[in-house]
Amino acid sequence: MKKAASILKKIALFILSLVVILITIFMCLYLIYNEDLPKGKQSESTDQFAEKMLTVLNEDAYKNDRYIEWNFAGQHAYKWNKQNNQVEIKWDNFKVKLNTVYNESSRVYENGTEVTGTEATELIGKAVKFFNNDSFWLVAPYKVFDPGTERRVVPLEDGTKGLLVSYTSGGRTPGDSYIWMLDEKSLPKAFKMWVNIIPIGGLKASWDSWKKTESGAFLPSSHQFMFLTIDMGEVKAY
Repeated sequence: MKKAASILKKIALFILSLVVILITIFMCLYLIYNEDLPKGKQSESTDQFAEKMLTVLNEDAYKNDRYIEWNFAGQHAYKWNKQNNQVEIKWDNFKVKLNTVYNESSRVYENGTEVTGTEATELIGKAVKFFNNDSFWLVAPYKVFDPGTERRVVPLEDGTKGLLVSYTSGGRTPGDSYIWMLDEKSLPKAFKMWVNIIPIGGLKASWDSWKKTESGAFLPSSHQFMFLTIDMGEVKAY
């Protein structure tokens, strides 16, 4: 009994030490990186600022794309039929033919065999979450005029201006905000995030690995987020 109690005590101390370390790391990151969300100003020129960015990205080509393919971080493979609101998502042994408008009509397969019932519903929900996150990392600049968005121009530390986009309603993440930082040609090079799932505001991710796709639209091939590289795989749009 004494030996068991001693082992349990050591385990408890180890867990406590680990928690303290994690809290310390979080507090350090918070103090170093956390920023308040700037307010910015709304004006007619704000939308012109956003429209110039979309022109550089060739938004017309993006709108006319029927298919977009990518592989998010080597984990989720996508073939998105934008015109029909259908996307095929593959991960592990699963394949979901997701209807992005009517999720309940989606089909689920495991190792080629169709899955039904509660398990299918759960996997469809998982596929929806994957798609919402992974597609945002691919096409976020094209979503700055989505319903429920507000746009403002904010000053940046280097003396240039950034485009603050806030998702005030609708979608899956109302309340999230992003500041787009653009280069001299109005091409996005990074954004800072204020999002509900991350308790530190103002974290920065790169948007500078652009690929001109077959259709002429520009899509990112990777992102750098703190110490992580988010690889988008072989990106195609046609």
